Amino acid sequence: MPSLSLASWILVVVVALFTAIAAIWDYRQHRIPNKLTLPVFALGLVYQVAFHGWSGLGNALGGFLVGFGVLFVLWIVGGGGGGDVKLMGALSVWLGYRMTLYVLIASTVAVVMGTVFVVVYGVFTRGVRGVKNEYLAQSKTDAEGKRRAESVDEKKRRRVMAYAIPVCVATWAVLAWKLPTLDQPQAEAAPVAAPAQTSEAV
Repeated sequence: MPSLSLASWILVVVVALFTAIAAIWDYRQHRIPNKLTLPVFALGLVYQVAFHGWSGLGNALGGFLVGFGVLFVLWIVGGGGGGDVKLMGALSVWLGYRMTLYVLIASTVAVVMGTVFVVVYGVFTRGVRGVKNEYLAQSKTDAEGKRRAESVDEKKRRRVMAYAIPVCVATWAVLAWKLPTLDQPQAEAAPVAAPAQTSEAV
């Protein structure tokens, strides 16, 4: 276990607990409440300023633009939930833009792998029709026989997995990977080789 500063320990503990609680909440209730995400978001800004100054705040806002921005666009086009957007928004101010980008990439891989596993397992256990009925949108009609759009709750129940779960897995994996370098500067200048000295014949 590498020796970490107080700031790094706070980051690891808070982020690990936050993503674990969010994953459990999303799995059980199909939602991530504001009373979880908003305080973590505010505390993340305080943390960055307290331990890293204005550069930390800039890193937090950069992470927010990446994490919140990507999920917000997906939510606008119907590819995610509002709770998922706020989850990444709160998480990103703690991680900064680089680790947020890593988490987005790793969580996307986890979503694809998890979805394939769940669907294949479902086909073997319930058949193609069972998987189709569970996860694909079905046309709904009201009492008058008119088609109606799916409700938000119906869409949530059709999700293959709660998005907070792959985010949790991805975040823990990124933290474990970056743990030895958490206390190092974000970017270090590459050493510049001294120009070779040439001797001139006299």
